Amino acid sequence: MGTKIIMPEMGEGIIEATVAQWLKNEGDKVEQYEPLLEIETDKVTTEATAEGAGTLLKILVAEGETVPVGTLLAFIGQPGETMDGEEAETTAVTASPAPAAQSTGSSTHATHTNGRPTESRHYTGRISPVVSRIASENEVNLDLVPGTGRDGRITKKDILDYVEQRDSLPASPPVAAALKPPAPEPQPKQAAPAPADGDIVSLTSMRRSIAEHMVRSKHTSPHVTTVFEFDFTAVAAHRAAHKEQFARDNARLTFTAYLVAATVAALKEHPLANSSWSDEGIVLHRSINLGMATALDEGLIVPVIKNADSLNLLGLARTINDLADRARRKQLRPEETQGGTFTITNHGVSGSLFATPIINQPQCGILGVGQIEKRVKVINDAIAIRPLAYVSFTFDHRILDGATADYFVAAIKKKIENWQ
Repeated sequence: MGTKIIMPEMGEGIIEATVAQWLKNEGDKVEQYEPLLEIETDKVTTEATAEGAGTLLKILVAEGETVPVGTLLAFIGQPGETMDGEEAETTAVTASPAPAAQSTGSSTHATHTNGRPTESRHYTGRISPVVSRIASENEVNLDLVPGTGRDGRITKKDILDYVEQRDSLPASPPVAAALKPPAPEPQPKQAAPAPADGDIVSLTSMRRSIAEHMVRSKHTSPHVTTVFEFDFTAVAAHRAAHKEQFARDNARLTFTAYLVAATVAALKEHPLANSSWSDEGIVLHRSINLGMATALDEGLIVPVIKNADSLNLLGLARTINDLADRARRKQLRPEETQGGTFTITNHGVSGSLFATPIINQPQCGILGVGQIEKRVKVINDAIAIRPLAYVSFTFDHRILDGATADYFVAAIKKKIENWQ
């Protein structure tokens, strides 16, 4: 009996995913639990392992193809073994259909945005939550979007290509637009010509998601940044005294653990920094779920420490180690990158002194930590050499004012500089 490799459930609300890369070829030997392929959603890239040993007899879904959860991706068995009749005919087995995300709307253009008529949305086909969100945010009539997915479904790439093509056209004046007949269905987007002195690098789902998220954040929140200088003398002394003890407890004690602990304490003291904006009012989050931006070769990912306020320094160190290590090995689950209420990015690991990070929507702010380095500092009219770092806080000015933001960062600074 062979082993079916099925597109797994990737998290709540995720009904499809992309085969990013096959790590084995047809005919290769496969051990049980050996990494077999990389699966990509708009949030995370993770490895899927083989549930059984044998030979990879057939790959049914090519790299780059997006398919629903439950789709048969491949078949592992013994040389000469074949799939049963039903599988051979369909080449895919799908799980029960996920609930459809639908958008409905009037067929008339009632309002205008940036000189364009607002498109009606009455598409009733099955789409993913990501496609539904992008359509809502960009006021897209899904009836006008050509679908290239299975059975004509609209994929995330389809709607992003449509929005990019639509927005590249000059906007018409509102009155003229109202008098024009409905726009014809757009022609399929042509590939951009390669420059004479270079090549075009195809966009991954992760890169598209990062680009869309960053642009949306800058359009959503009025970003303001304040910068402080932190003295890590007390933290460095505590770390030197306890690093070996933490290692015996199977935890690497890094400066990040101290920054996370100090930030959690400050968020409890200043709950407005642990919030999100809504038209009904400011949403104060009861849980402190701290995201920590982690650089990967192919982009950026933000694993989330859930209920960070319930962990001591040892627990935080272990969790930080685990999430960062598994992020780099592409072993995170999608839910481990969701639900964050505040984010820290340690850009100093690459030598950067200070930066102005972009807010991770819909959060209130993001803390940026520069390189910790020994510098000359005047203390009590005397010259001293101390381990210092610039720490920036970029915040949503709709929620926080300058003084409130400064009080929050000052609370983190006080905890770091007086660590015991």
